[in-house]
Amino acid sequence: MNNKTTGGLIRCELSSSRVSALQQLKKSAFDRYTKERSSIVVIGLSIHTAPLEMREKLAIPVAEWPLAISELCALNHIEEAAVLSTCNRMEIYLLALSQHRGVREVTQWMSKRSGIPVSDICRHWFLLYNNDATQHLFEVSAGLDSLVLGEGQILSQVKQVKEKLRGGFGMVIPGLFEKAITAGKRARAETGIASGAVSVSSAAVELALTKLPLGSASSAMMLVVGAGKMGKLVIKHLVAKGCTRMLVVNRSQERVAAIQEEMPSGIEIIYKPLDDMLACAAEANVIFTSTASKTPLFLKEHVETLPLPGDARLFVDISVPRNVGSCVAELDGARVYNVDDLKEVVAANKEDRARKAMEAQNIITEESKKFEAWRDSLQTVPTIKKLRRKTERIRAASVEKFMSKYGKDMDKKTKEAVEDLTRAMVNKILHGPMKHLRCDDTENRPLPETLENMEALNRMFELELELLEEKIRAKMEQK
Repeated sequence: MNNKTTGGLIRCELSSSRVSALQQLKKSAFDRYTKERSSIVVIGLSIHTAPLEMREKLAIPVAEWPLAISELCALNHIEEAAVLSTCNRMEIYLLALSQHRGVREVTQWMSKRSGIPVSDICRHWFLLYNNDATQHLFEVSAGLDSLVLGEGQILSQVKQVKEKLRGGFGMVIPGLFEKAITAGKRARAETGIASGAVSVSSAAVELALTKLPLGSASSAMMLVVGAGKMGKLVIKHLVAKGCTRMLVVNRSQERVAAIQEEMPSGIEIIYKPLDDMLACAAEANVIFTSTASKTPLFLKEHVETLPLPGDARLFVDISVPRNVGSCVAELDGARVYNVDDLKEVVAANKEDRARKAMEAQNIITEESKKFEAWRDSLQTVPTIKKLRRKTERIRAASVEKFMSKYGKDMDKKTKEAVEDLTRAMVNKILHGPMKHLRCDDTENRPLPETLENMEALNRMFELELELLEEKIRAKMEQK
Protein backbone atom coordinates (compact mmCIF):
# COMPACT_ATOMS: atom_id res chain seq x y z
CA MET A 1 0.00 0.00 0.00
CA ASN A 2 1.33 3.48 -0.90
CA ASN A 3 0.65 6.42 1.41
CA LYS A 4 0.14 9.84 -0.17
CA THR A 5 -0.51 12.99 1.85
CA THR A 6 -3.58 14.91 0.69
CA GLY A 7 -4.68 18.05 2.54
CA GLY A 8 -3.31 16.91 5.88
CA LEU A 9 -4.63 13.34 5.62
CA ILE A 10 -3.17 10.13 4.22
CA ARG A 11 -4.86 8.73 1.12
CA CYS A 12 -4.48 4.95 1.19
CA GLU A 13 -3.94 3.10 -2.07
CA LEU A 14 -4.33 -0.64 -1.61
CA SER A 15 -1.57 -2.97 -2.74
CA SER A 16 -0.19 -6.36 -1.82
CA SER A 17 2.24 -4.94 0.77
CA ARG A 18 -0.52 -4.29 3.33
CA VAL A 19 1.38 -5.65 6.37
CA SER A 20 4.57 -3.66 5.75
CA ALA A 21 2.50 -0.55 5.07
CA LEU A 22 0.75 -1.03 8.39
CA GLN A 23 4.12 -1.17 10.15
CA GLN A 24 5.15 2.07 8.44
CA LEU A 25 1.86 3.65 9.45
CA LYS A 26 2.36 2.69 13.10
CA LYS A 27 5.71 4.47 13.08
CA SER A 28 4.23 7.62 11.60
CA ALA A 29 2.47 10.54 13.29
CA PHE A 30 -0.80 9.40 11.75
CA ASP A 31 -0.94 6.46 14.13
CA ARG A 32 -3.06 8.59 16.47
CA TYR A 33 -6.01 8.26 14.10
CA THR A 34 -6.09 4.52 14.67
CA LYS A 35 -5.27 4.55 18.37
CA GLU A 36 -7.48 7.43 19.51
CA ARG A 37 -11.15 7.81 18.86
CA SER A 38 -12.39 11.11 17.43
CA SER A 39 -12.94 13.93 19.92
CA ILE A 40 -16.06 15.98 20.60
CA VAL A 41 -15.04 19.65 20.60
CA VAL A 42 -16.97 22.87 21.18
CA ILE A 43 -15.58 26.22 20.02
CA GLY A 44 -17.69 28.91 21.65
CA LEU A 45 -18.03 32.66 21.97
CA SER A 46 -20.87 33.79 24.21
CA ILE A 47 -22.22 36.83 26.01
CA HIS A 48 -19.96 35.78 28.90
CA THR A 49 -16.75 35.90 26.82
CA ALA A 50 -17.18 38.03 23.68
CA PRO A 51 -18.54 41.53 22.86
CA LEU A 52 -21.76 41.95 20.92
CA GLU A 53 -19.97 43.38 17.85
CA MET A 54 -17.92 40.17 17.51
CA ARG A 55 -20.91 37.88 18.05
CA GLU A 56 -22.85 39.78 15.38
CA LYS A 57 -20.11 39.19 12.78
CA LEU A 58 -19.78 35.51 13.69
CA ALA A 59 -23.55 34.85 13.77
CA ILE A 60 -24.94 32.38 11.24
CA PRO A 61 -28.65 32.66 10.31
CA VAL A 62 -30.71 29.50 10.83
CA ALA A 63 -31.32 29.16 7.08
CA GLU A 64 -27.53 28.96 6.52
CA TRP A 65 -26.84 26.30 9.18
CA PRO A 66 -26.96 23.34 6.74
CA LEU A 67 -24.48 25.03 4.38
CA ALA A 68 -22.18 25.91 7.28
CA ILE A 69 -22.31 22.31 8.54
CA SER A 70 -21.45 20.99 5.08
CA GLU A 71 -18.49 23.36 4.80
CA LEU A 72 -17.24 22.38 8.26
CA CYS A 73 -17.54 18.66 7.53
CA ALA A 74 -15.51 19.18 4.34
CA LEU A 75 -12.52 20.31 6.41
CA ASN A 76 -9.77 17.69 6.56
CA HIS A 77 -9.98 16.82 10.26
CA ILE A 78 -13.71 17.29 10.88
CA GLU A 79 -16.09 14.33 10.66
CA GLU A 80 -19.30 15.89 12.01
CA ALA A 81 -20.42 19.39 12.97
CA ALA A 82 -23.32 21.45 14.29
CA VAL A 83 -23.91 25.20 14.69
CA LEU A 84 -25.75 26.82 17.61
CA SER A 85 -26.00 30.53 16.79
CA THR A 86 -28.24 32.80 18.89
CA CYS A 87 -28.17 36.44 20.01
CA ASN A 88 -26.21 35.43 23.13
CA ARG A 89 -23.87 32.73 21.79
CA MET A 90 -22.08 31.35 18.75
CA GLU A 91 -21.00 27.75 19.37
CA ILE A 92 -19.72 25.16 16.92
CA TYR A 93 -19.82 21.51 17.99
CA LEU A 94 -17.44 19.14 16.23
CA LEU A 95 -16.42 15.51 15.97
CA ALA A 96 -12.74 15.93 15.11
CA LEU A 97 -10.17 13.38 13.94
CA SER A 98 -7.53 15.57 15.58
CA GLN A 99 -8.33 18.08 18.32
CA HIS A 100 -5.62 20.63 17.52
CA ARG A 101 -5.78 20.40 13.72
CA GLY A 102 -9.57 20.40 13.77
CA VAL A 103 -9.72 23.49 16.00
CA ARG A 104 -7.18 25.29 13.79
CA GLU A 105 -9.13 24.51 10.60
CA VAL A 106 -12.47 25.60 12.07
CA THR A 107 -11.01 28.79 13.56
CA GLN A 108 -9.59 29.70 10.16
CA TRP A 109 -13.00 28.99 8.62
CA MET A 110 -14.69 31.27 11.18
CA SER A 111 -12.15 34.00 10.50
CA LYS A 112 -12.57 33.79 6.74
CA ARG A 113 -16.36 33.85 7.01
CA SER A 114 -16.62 36.72 9.51
CA GLY A 115 -13.58 38.83 8.64
CA ILE A 116 -12.40 38.68 12.27
CA PRO A 117 -8.68 37.85 12.70
CA VAL A 118 -7.93 34.44 14.19
CA SER A 119 -6.06 36.10 17.05
CA ASP A 120 -9.17 38.09 18.05
CA ILE A 121 -11.35 34.98 17.96
CA CYS A 122 -8.86 33.11 20.15
CA ARG A 123 -8.82 35.99 22.62
CA HIS A 124 -12.55 35.63 23.29
CA TRP A 125 -13.32 31.95 22.70
CA PHE A 126 -13.66 29.01 25.02
CA LEU A 127 -12.65 25.46 24.04
CA LEU A 128 -14.09 22.33 25.61
CA TYR A 129 -13.40 18.68 24.79
CA ASN A 130 -15.32 15.41 25.15
CA ASN A 131 -16.99 15.14 28.60
CA ASP A 132 -16.61 18.87 29.24
CA ALA A 133 -18.15 19.69 25.85
CA THR A 134 -21.05 17.32 26.56
CA GLN A 135 -21.59 18.81 30.02
CA HIS A 136 -21.59 22.33 28.57
CA LEU A 137 -24.23 21.62 25.91
CA PHE A 138 -26.47 19.91 28.47
CA GLU A 139 -26.14 22.96 30.77
CA VAL A 140 -26.94 25.26 27.85
CA SER A 141 -30.02 23.19 26.99
CA ALA A 142 -31.19 23.31 30.61
CA GLY A 143 -30.81 27.10 30.70
CA LEU A 144 -27.99 27.00 33.27
CA ASP A 145 -25.64 29.01 31.04
CA SER A 146 -28.23 31.69 30.20
CA LEU A 147 -28.36 35.21 31.62
CA VAL A 148 -31.74 34.27 33.06
CA LEU A 149 -31.38 30.86 34.72
CA GLY A 150 -33.77 28.30 33.28
CA GLU A 151 -35.10 30.46 30.43
CA GLY A 152 -36.94 28.35 27.86
CA GLN A 153 -35.97 29.88 24.51
CA ILE A 154 -32.56 28.22 24.41
CA LEU A 155 -34.12 24.73 24.56
CA SER A 156 -36.17 25.59 21.46
CA GLN A 157 -32.97 26.71 19.73
CA VAL A 158 -31.21 23.45 20.62
CA LYS A 159 -34.20 21.61 19.11
CA GLN A 160 -33.74 23.70 15.93
CA VAL A 161 -30.16 22.46 15.66
CA LYS A 162 -31.33 18.85 16.01
CA GLU A 163 -33.84 19.38 13.17
CA LYS A 164 -31.13 20.81 10.91
CA LEU A 165 -28.96 17.73 11.56
CA ARG A 166 -31.55 15.39 10.07
CA GLY A 167 -30.57 13.78 6.80
CA GLY A 168 -27.04 12.47 6.89
CA PHE A 169 -24.96 14.76 9.11
CA GLY A 170 -23.43 11.91 11.10
CA MET A 171 -24.36 10.01 14.23
CA VAL A 172 -22.43 11.29 17.26
CA ILE A 173 -23.23 15.03 17.09
CA PRO A 174 -26.93 14.47 16.29
CA GLY A 175 -27.01 11.98 19.18
CA LEU A 176 -25.37 14.58 21.43
CA PHE A 177 -28.07 17.15 20.66
CA GLU A 178 -30.83 14.60 21.08
CA LYS A 179 -29.55 13.73 24.55
CA ALA A 180 -29.11 17.46 25.34
CA ILE A 181 -32.80 18.03 24.62
CA THR A 182 -33.67 15.19 27.01
CA ALA A 183 -31.44 16.74 29.69
CA GLY A 184 -33.01 20.17 29.18
CA LYS A 185 -36.55 18.82 29.43
CA ARG A 186 -35.77 16.78 32.53
CA ALA A 187 -34.05 19.68 34.28
CA ARG A 188 -37.09 21.90 33.81
CA ALA A 189 -39.72 19.27 34.57
CA GLU A 190 -38.04 17.77 37.65
CA THR A 191 -36.69 20.94 39.29
CA GLY A 192 -39.11 23.66 38.14
CA ILE A 193 -36.13 25.90 37.40
CA ALA A 194 -38.08 27.86 34.78
CA SER A 195 -40.80 28.91 37.24
CA GLY A 196 -40.81 32.27 38.98
CA ALA A 197 -40.28 35.70 37.37
CA VAL A 198 -36.69 36.94 37.32
CA SER A 199 -37.08 40.26 35.44
CA VAL A 200 -38.96 43.37 36.55
CA SER A 201 -41.45 43.17 33.67
CA SER A 202 -42.22 39.47 34.16
CA ALA A 203 -42.43 39.98 37.93
CA ALA A 204 -44.92 42.81 37.39
CA VAL A 205 -47.23 40.53 35.42
CA GLU A 206 -46.78 37.60 37.81
CA LEU A 207 -47.50 39.78 40.85
CA ALA A 208 -50.61 41.33 39.27
CA LEU A 209 -52.09 37.96 38.33
CA THR A 210 -51.53 36.56 41.83
CA LYS A 211 -53.24 39.59 43.41
CA LEU A 212 -56.41 39.32 41.30
CA PRO A 213 -59.41 37.47 42.79
CA LEU A 214 -59.30 33.73 42.05
CA GLY A 215 -60.67 32.90 38.61
CA SER A 216 -60.89 36.53 37.42
CA ALA A 217 -57.59 36.80 35.55
CA SER A 218 -59.00 35.72 32.18
CA SER A 219 -61.76 38.35 32.25
CA ALA A 220 -59.81 41.21 33.84
CA MET A 221 -59.15 44.28 31.67
CA MET A 222 -55.46 45.16 31.48
CA LEU A 223 -54.20 48.68 30.78
CA VAL A 224 -50.55 49.33 29.88
CA VAL A 225 -49.49 52.98 30.01
CA GLY A 226 -46.34 53.46 27.94
CA ALA A 227 -45.18 51.33 24.99
CA GLY A 228 -41.43 51.70 25.38
CA LYS A 229 -39.05 48.82 26.07
CA MET A 230 -40.49 47.94 29.49
CA GLY A 231 -44.10 48.41 28.35
CA LYS A 232 -43.48 46.14 25.39
CA LEU A 233 -42.07 43.45 27.68
CA VAL A 234 -45.10 43.73 29.96
CA ILE A 235 -47.36 43.21 26.93
CA LYS A 236 -45.36 40.15 25.85
CA HIS A 237 -45.52 38.63 29.34
CA LEU A 238 -49.29 39.26 29.51
CA VAL A 239 -49.74 37.49 26.19
CA ALA A 240 -47.55 34.61 27.41
CA LYS A 241 -49.86 34.29 30.45
CA GLY A 242 -52.95 33.99 28.24
CA CYS A 243 -54.15 37.60 28.02
CA THR A 244 -55.68 38.15 24.56
CA ARG A 245 -57.09 41.70 24.86
CA MET A 246 -55.62 44.84 26.47
CA LEU A 247 -55.63 48.62 26.28
CA VAL A 248 -52.35 50.43 25.58
CA VAL A 249 -52.00 54.18 26.15
CA ASN A 250 -49.05 55.84 24.44
CA ARG A 251 -48.07 59.17 22.91
CA SER A 252 -47.64 57.69 19.41
CA GLN A 253 -49.74 55.04 17.70
CA GLU A 254 -46.85 53.83 15.51
CA ARG A 255 -45.03 52.11 18.36
CA VAL A 256 -48.18 50.31 19.49
CA ALA A 257 -48.89 49.22 15.90
CA ALA A 258 -45.36 47.80 15.65
CA ILE A 259 -45.93 45.76 18.83
CA GLN A 260 -49.26 44.49 17.47
CA GLU A 261 -47.48 43.21 14.34
CA GLU A 262 -45.16 41.09 16.48
CA MET A 263 -48.04 39.43 18.30
CA PRO A 264 -49.56 36.11 17.21
CA SER A 265 -53.01 36.08 15.64
CA GLY A 266 -55.91 36.39 18.05
CA ILE A 267 -54.22 39.03 20.25
CA GLU A 268 -56.05 42.38 20.34
CA ILE A 269 -54.10 45.47 21.41
CA ILE A 270 -56.32 48.57 21.52
CA TYR A 271 -54.43 51.84 21.14
CA LYS A 272 -55.56 54.94 23.02
CA PRO A 273 -53.89 58.38 23.08
CA LEU A 274 -52.49 59.81 26.31
CA ASP A 275 -55.48 62.17 26.65
CA ASP A 276 -57.77 59.11 27.10
CA MET A 277 -55.67 57.65 29.94
CA LEU A 278 -58.15 58.33 32.78
CA ALA A 279 -61.10 57.09 30.72
CA CYS A 280 -59.19 53.87 30.01
CA ALA A 281 -58.22 53.57 33.67
CA ALA A 282 -61.91 53.63 34.58
CA GLU A 283 -62.38 50.41 32.55
CA ALA A 284 -59.28 48.63 33.82
CA ASN A 285 -58.83 46.13 36.65
CA VAL A 286 -55.02 46.27 36.44
CA ILE A 287 -52.93 49.27 35.36
CA PHE A 288 -49.24 48.85 34.45
CA THR A 289 -47.27 52.10 34.14
CA SER A 290 -43.86 52.37 32.46
CA THR A 291 -43.30 55.86 31.09
CA ALA A 292 -40.39 58.29 31.39
CA SER A 293 -42.60 61.00 32.88
CA LYS A 294 -40.84 63.01 35.60
CA THR A 295 -44.13 63.68 37.41
CA PRO A 296 -46.82 61.21 38.51
CA LEU A 297 -49.52 60.38 35.97
CA PHE A 298 -51.94 59.11 38.64
CA LEU A 299 -52.63 61.07 41.83
CA LYS A 300 -55.18 60.55 44.58
CA GLU A 301 -57.60 63.10 43.10
CA HIS A 302 -57.51 61.31 39.73
CA VAL A 303 -58.14 57.82 41.05
CA GLU A 304 -60.79 58.52 43.70
CA THR A 305 -63.23 59.68 41.00
CA LEU A 306 -62.92 56.44 39.01
CA PRO A 307 -65.66 53.79 39.36
CA LEU A 308 -64.42 50.81 41.37
CA PRO A 309 -64.10 47.50 39.44
CA GLY A 310 -64.83 44.80 42.01
CA ASP A 311 -62.81 44.82 45.24
CA ALA A 312 -59.94 47.05 44.18
CA ARG A 313 -57.96 48.38 41.23
CA LEU A 314 -54.33 47.26 40.99
CA PHE A 315 -51.56 49.70 40.04
CA VAL A 316 -48.24 48.07 39.13
CA ASP A 317 -45.75 50.89 38.63
CA ILE A 318 -42.41 49.85 37.11
CA SER A 319 -41.27 53.40 36.35
CA VAL A 320 -38.45 55.37 37.94
CA PRO A 321 -39.42 58.12 38.80
CA ARG A 322 -42.79 56.69 39.80
CA ASN A 323 -45.84 57.21 37.56
CA VAL A 324 -48.27 56.51 40.42
CA GLY A 325 -48.17 58.86 43.39
CA SER A 326 -47.69 57.27 46.82
CA CYS A 327 -50.87 58.99 47.95
CA VAL A 328 -52.95 56.68 45.70
CA ALA A 329 -52.22 53.81 48.10
CA GLU A 330 -54.25 55.65 50.76
CA LEU A 331 -57.47 54.94 48.85
CA ASP A 332 -59.48 51.90 49.90
CA GLY A 333 -60.16 50.95 46.29
CA ALA A 334 -56.54 50.98 45.13
CA ARG A 335 -53.57 48.73 45.73
CA VAL A 336 -50.22 50.07 44.54
CA TYR A 337 -47.02 48.13 43.88
CA ASN A 338 -43.75 49.72 42.73
CA VAL A 339 -40.28 48.64 41.58
CA ASP A 340 -39.06 47.97 45.12
CA ASP A 341 -41.90 45.51 45.69
CA LEU A 342 -41.03 43.76 42.44
CA LYS A 343 -37.31 43.59 43.22
CA GLU A 344 -38.09 41.51 46.29
CA VAL A 345 -40.06 39.08 44.11
CA VAL A 346 -37.23 38.93 41.55
CA ALA A 347 -34.54 38.42 44.20
CA ALA A 348 -36.50 35.63 45.89
CA ASN A 349 -37.10 33.89 42.57
CA LYS A 350 -33.43 34.21 41.59
CA GLU A 351 -32.38 32.57 44.84
CA ASP A 352 -34.90 29.81 44.23
CA ARG A 353 -33.62 29.25 40.69
CA ALA A 354 -30.03 29.10 41.91
CA ARG A 355 -30.99 26.30 44.33
CA LYS A 356 -32.82 24.50 41.56
CA ALA A 357 -29.79 24.89 39.27
CA MET A 358 -27.78 22.82 41.73
CA GLU A 359 -30.45 20.11 41.57
CA ALA A 360 -30.39 20.29 37.77
CA GLN A 361 -26.64 19.59 37.78
CA ASN A 362 -27.33 16.12 39.15
CA ILE A 363 -29.68 15.45 36.22
CA ILE A 364 -27.12 16.78 33.74
CA THR A 365 -24.39 14.56 35.20
CA GLU A 366 -26.70 11.54 34.93
CA GLU A 367 -27.64 12.31 31.32
CA SER A 368 -23.98 12.96 30.43
CA LYS A 369 -23.04 9.49 31.67
CA LYS A 370 -25.85 7.97 29.58
CA PHE A 371 -24.58 9.77 26.49
CA GLU A 372 -20.99 8.67 27.07
CA ALA A 373 -22.13 5.06 27.50
CA TRP A 374 -24.12 5.30 24.26
CA ARG A 375 -21.15 6.83 22.47
CA ASP A 376 -18.80 4.16 23.82
CA SER A 377 -21.13 1.48 22.49
CA LEU A 378 -20.74 2.91 18.98
CA GLN A 379 -17.02 2.13 18.99
CA THR A 380 -17.57 -1.54 18.23
CA VAL A 381 -19.66 -0.88 15.09
CA PRO A 382 -16.69 -0.06 12.77
CA THR A 383 -14.77 -3.06 14.07
CA ILE A 384 -17.71 -5.38 13.36
CA LYS A 385 -18.04 -4.01 9.83
CA LYS A 386 -14.33 -4.17 9.12
CA LEU A 387 -13.96 -7.70 10.47
CA ARG A 388 -16.81 -8.92 8.27
CA ARG A 389 -15.43 -7.15 5.20
CA LYS A 390 -11.92 -8.48 5.76
CA THR A 391 -13.04 -12.07 6.24
CA GLU A 392 -15.31 -11.77 3.19
CA ARG A 393 -12.39 -10.56 1.07
CA ILE A 394 -10.27 -13.48 2.26
CA ARG A 395 -13.10 -15.92 1.59
CA ALA A 396 -13.85 -14.51 -1.88
CA ALA A 397 -10.17 -14.49 -2.86
CA SER A 398 -9.73 -18.10 -1.67
CA VAL A 399 -12.83 -19.27 -3.56
CA GLU A 400 -11.68 -17.45 -6.70
CA LYS A 401 -8.25 -19.10 -6.49
CA PHE A 402 -9.87 -22.50 -5.92
CA MET A 403 -12.27 -22.03 -8.86
CA SER A 404 -9.51 -20.98 -11.23
CA LYS A 405 -7.78 -24.29 -10.49
CA TYR A 406 -10.67 -26.75 -10.09
CA GLY A 407 -13.82 -24.96 -11.17
CA LYS A 408 -13.68 -25.63 -14.89
CA ASP A 409 -15.33 -29.01 -14.53
CA MET A 410 -17.93 -27.83 -11.97
CA ASP A 411 -21.52 -27.12 -12.88
CA LYS A 412 -23.34 -24.00 -11.68
CA LYS A 413 -25.04 -25.80 -8.78
CA THR A 414 -21.72 -27.08 -7.40
CA LYS A 415 -20.15 -23.64 -7.63
CA GLU A 416 -23.05 -22.15 -5.70
CA ALA A 417 -22.66 -24.88 -3.08
CA VAL A 418 -18.97 -23.93 -2.64
CA GLU A 419 -19.99 -20.28 -2.16
CA ASP A 420 -22.66 -21.19 0.39
CA LEU A 421 -20.36 -23.59 2.26
CA THR A 422 -17.51 -21.09 2.58
CA ARG A 423 -19.88 -18.31 3.72
CA ALA A 424 -21.36 -20.61 6.35
CA MET A 425 -17.88 -21.53 7.58
CA VAL A 426 -16.90 -17.85 7.90
CA ASN A 427 -20.12 -17.03 9.77
CA LYS A 428 -19.52 -19.85 12.24
CA ILE A 429 -15.94 -18.73 12.81
CA LEU A 430 -17.11 -15.11 13.36
CA HIS A 431 -19.97 -16.04 15.68
CA GLY A 432 -17.79 -16.05 18.80
CA PRO A 433 -15.96 -12.76 18.13
CA MET A 434 -19.20 -11.02 17.10
CA LYS A 435 -20.93 -12.21 20.26
CA HIS A 436 -18.20 -10.57 22.36
CA LEU A 437 -18.56 -7.27 20.46
CA ARG A 438 -22.30 -6.84 20.99
CA CYS A 439 -23.43 -3.83 23.05
CA ASP A 440 -27.17 -4.49 22.90
CA ASP A 441 -29.45 -6.07 25.47
CA THR A 442 -28.80 -9.60 24.19
CA GLU A 443 -25.46 -9.78 26.02
CA ASN A 444 -25.20 -8.81 29.67
CA ARG A 445 -21.55 -7.83 29.42
CA PRO A 446 -19.87 -4.73 30.96
CA LEU A 447 -18.93 -2.11 28.39
CA PRO A 448 -15.20 -2.00 29.41
CA GLU A 449 -14.97 -5.72 28.72
CA THR A 450 -16.58 -5.27 25.29
CA LEU A 451 -14.12 -2.50 24.44
CA GLU A 452 -11.19 -4.67 25.52
CA ASN A 453 -12.49 -7.40 23.21
CA MET A 454 -12.73 -4.86 20.39
CA GLU A 455 -9.13 -3.70 20.87
CA ALA A 456 -7.92 -7.30 20.97
CA LEU A 457 -9.70 -8.13 17.70
CA ASN A 458 -8.33 -4.97 16.07
CA ARG A 459 -4.81 -6.15 16.94
CA MET A 460 -5.29 -9.82 16.05
CA PHE A 461 -6.94 -9.16 12.68
CA GLU A 462 -4.86 -6.02 11.97
CA LEU A 463 -7.97 -3.89 11.56
CA GLU A 464 -6.36 -0.59 12.60
CA LEU A 465 -5.43 0.17 9.00
CA GLU A 466 -8.89 -0.86 7.84
CA LEU A 467 -10.46 1.63 10.25
CA LEU A 468 -8.11 4.40 9.13
CA GLU A 469 -8.88 3.74 5.47
CA GLU A 470 -12.59 3.99 6.26
CA LYS A 471 -12.18 7.42 7.84
CA ILE A 472 -10.02 8.67 4.99
CA ARG A 473 -12.38 7.27 2.36
CA ALA A 474 -15.27 9.08 4.05
CA LYS A 475 -13.33 12.35 3.96
CA MET A 476 -12.45 11.85 0.30
CA GLU A 477 -16.13 11.34 -0.53
CA GLN A 478 -16.95 14.70 1.09
CA LYS A 479 -14.47 16.52 -1.13
